[in-house]
Amino acid sequence: MPAPARRALAIAAAVLLAAAAGCSPGGGHTAKPASHSSAPPAVDAAGAHAIPVGPGPKSSYDVQQQPAAGSCKYRYTADKQPLPDPNCTPGATSPAVTQATVNDTICKPGGYTSTIRPPASITGKEKAENAKSYGYTGPMGDAEYDHLISLQLGGDPNDPRNLWVQPPSPDHVPGKGPNNPKDTVETHLKMAICKGQVTLAAAQQAITTDWTTAETKLGIKPAGQPSASADADDD
Repeated sequence: MPAPARRALAIAAAVLLAAAAGCSPGGGHTAKPASHSSAPPAVDAAGAHAIPVGPGPKSSYDVQQQPAAGSCKYRYTADKQPLPDPNCTPGATSPAVTQATVNDTICKPGGYTSTIRPPASITGKEKAENAKSYGYTGPMGDAEYDHLISLQLGGDPNDPRNLWVQPPSPDHVPGKGPNNPKDTVETHLKMAICKGQVTLAAAQQAITTDWTTAETKLGIKPAGQPSASADADDD
């Protein structure tokens, strides 16, 4: 083989050896990390989005850190009902409430949610910070610090992924406190669960997707308005 060809072959071999060394664990070079991209929400076999599971009820609660100020954006339905930002508030379920335990928890006679609800001394501070997360600047007394999956639907009591400052609905009267038609929807769904008309998981999926369409999606046809006592054990 002529000398020039041998030199060219030697150079090519050296280049290949250097490239191999750069890719090996001990070669002195590291590969560039793959660029990060947000993974799509996990879905199950039926195509439903996976709802996070929170820590569950506690004997005492701590103030939870909220999303960064201005990082959450409200959504609105065609008739101007508010919906949360799914990236900030996807909902979170309580591990204490499952389909197997509904009769001992949310369907338990005498009520359940009052036994696990965080105190106002905790939620008041969280509400103030969450208002900054969503950029809510209206009167705080007219907005509800709402569990997206209500406690009576097995929502986690104090997971920040399950709480948002819900602004007033369109028919709100300023200064009259929150007007939240979502509460009535939640009560109807809870009643349907306890009657065996819908599953816990289906109700949780429906309320996190769009509370305004939850009853329609589940085929629930409530007979009249809930009583005051039934609606009081909401959120």
